[in-house]
Amino acid sequence: MKTIAFVIPWFGFDIPGGAEMELKGLVSHLHDAGVKVEILTTCVKEFTSSWSVNHYKQKAYVENGITVRRFKVKKQKTDLFNTVNKKLMSNDKLTPEEEKIFTDENVNSPNLYKYIAKHKEDYDLFVFIPYMFGTTYHGIQQCIDRAVMIPCFHDESYIYMDRFKEADCANGYVLDGFPRTIPQAEVAGMIFHARPEMELASKVYDLSNVDARELGEGVYTDYEYDAERFREKYNIDSPFILYAGRKDIGKNIYTLIYYFEEYKKTHHFDDLKLVLIGGGKVNIPARIKEHVYDLGYVPMQDKYDAYAAATVMCQPSKFESFSLVVMESWICETPVLVHNQCNVTKYFASDANGGFYFDNYREFEAEIEYLLSHPEECKQMGENGRKYVLDKFAWNVIVDKYTKYFQDVIDRRKK
Repeated sequence: MKTIAFVIPWFGFDIPGGAEMELKGLVSHLHDAGVKVEILTTCVKEFTSSWSVNHYKQKAYVENGITVRRFKVKKQKTDLFNTVNKKLMSNDKLTPEEEKIFTDENVNSPNLYKYIAKHKEDYDLFVFIPYMFGTTYHGIQQCIDRAVMIPCFHDESYIYMDRFKEADCANGYVLDGFPRTIPQAEVAGMIFHARPEMELASKVYDLSNVDARELGEGVYTDYEYDAERFREKYNIDSPFILYAGRKDIGKNIYTLIYYFEEYKKTHHFDDLKLVLIGGGKVNIPARIKEHVYDLGYVPMQDKYDAYAAATVMCQPSKFESFSLVVMESWICETPVLVHNQCNVTKYFASDANGGFYFDNYREFEAEIEYLLSHPEECKQMGENGRKYVLDKFAWNVIVDKYTKYFQDVIDRRKK
């Protein structure tokens, strides 16, 4: 097997974020297993930085034994992009011209695309993650037959853009010089984190010529956790709901805060608390401030101890393609409470028998009451979740799945 290149808009072994952390773990474990891997990325610092600023120098270097190649980005017409992106975030339909603005004024690196086109014979595969950025959209066009996507699809407006899904030409992919559809442009493969993500993609795209498989995402499973250590350090003796992750509207955190506030209104003598860990700011209503611990970023060990100490970990987000916090909670033997409108986390909770899902306050209230009053059943759900992760997503399992898949795709392409 030749080298496999992983293409991502921004990368760093210390950058937080879902796709970035996933890729860091994946390439590190594949490298340790003897697979030749490289990272192809831009000089942009991270997602929240300006997509026009080359924070890093354009160069190739080795970090943690892995070659990282950085390429300069072109200047973005930010106002144009933001106008179009705002429409997408409001679920408004874009015109073809606006869709072209979205892909052209996204994060883009012509130097990266030239490198892929010039050196594609040096690599067996190019793996693009995630789907909605210019580096994926334009990069794939340089190596269609060697391209694999880890799209990280959510049921959101971006996935329904015509520029990503319609075939307008005889060969299914050329329009105004660009592929009109990633799947019908016959990429070599697609990797999905969960069955609902794959089912969503199958509804939107034609995957008949794509080697599409549900492989999951790797989870670290060998860390220690101590519930009492967390309680003593943060002086929390009461049972509590844990929220772990970025605190912003996109993660639907205010639904959790509102539901917790409603719960405390009718459960005056219930000592239940809400503990928040992770970055971002959130407004806590005055009437429940004494019951909410907003700890911000905590050391990694404290995070695992918090999972273990919690009665339940609540993931209220409606848009997840995997949800690492669900898996981490289960590894620490704590059940989860997820939103009914997130098909992925709902699927995991049901498939693992490791928690509940809610669609409204009454369901949330009933499930919290059940977990508090049935400690043995609560404990069993946490144990079920741990076994589920160990069986499906431990790194040794994931590395075996991915290496076999990559070899299958390579063999299929060479036939």
